[in-house]
Amino acid sequence: MNDGLILLDKDIGLTSRKADNIIAHSLHLKKVGHLGTLDPFASGLLVIAVNKGTKFLPYLEDGEKEYEATLKLGYHSSTGDPDGEITKSNDPIPSFDEEKIKSVFLKFLGKQMQLAPLTSAHKVDGVAMYKYAHKGVEMERKSYPIEIFSLELVSFSEDEISFRVKASKGTYIRVLGEDIAKELGSVGYLTSLRRIKIGKLSVEDAVKLDVLSSEDIIDPTPLIDLPHYECDETLSKKVMNGVSIYLNREEEKLLLIHEGVALAVYKRSGDKYVSERGLF
Repeated sequence: MNDGLILLDKDIGLTSRKADNIIAHSLHLKKVGHLGTLDPFASGLLVIAVNKGTKFLPYLEDGEKEYEATLKLGYHSSTGDPDGEITKSNDPIPSFDEEKIKSVFLKFLGKQMQLAPLTSAHKVDGVAMYKYAHKGVEMERKSYPIEIFSLELVSFSEDEISFRVKASKGTYIRVLGEDIAKELGSVGYLTSLRRIKIGKLSVEDAVKLDVLSSEDIIDPTPLIDLPHYECDETLSKKVMNGVSIYLNREEEKLLLIHEGVALAVYKRSGDKYVSERGLF
């Protein structure tokens, strides 16, 4: 199979785009893209689409994500991670125990607004903020809605806290780490971050880059979070030609398949369904 998805367990130090490029070169692929960028210092699950699989990216579940992270207290990073300029705080780290940490964690559960970091992909006037930061241009940080579904303590010492978090799309865990440190009366940055889940996809099913082969490309059809509609041969020909069709269905969008293979996404328009995107 040369079209589909690769579940990659990305190593530390590699940008998501670099991972795309390495896979494209090693597997001789024409088109490669990914779902949900991982920072270079982070490891874990990166969903990569190859060739015609890139057409599926807008329809893959990209909501809830789960991470494991370690927060270092008493130090500040200009980027919130090890890649920034690290400075030691002159203030001592306040003492805390398990109960204190858990009480702080409770404050971050639920829907809230989060300040995007200066080195983020959020755009200002069409330009990503990190590009301004690299040029030394100061931009005002904007807040965006996020949701923290769960926040669990894994372990802690006098200057480190390891935790597991489930959060919505768009949540910056390095900003969460900084905010947790602030609530504890200190400063801090993430020394490690590992993404272990994206929706129903798990890093346990992912493959390392150094052992990756074309056999690791999987069919994305079962992963599309839309109602599936099986077409007969006659209907499938119409769908592959982008013809509008009439179906006795109520859904706003449908994934039309033939013999288990995705053909297209159709959306309701009045009393008929029209092609939104071909997937073949």
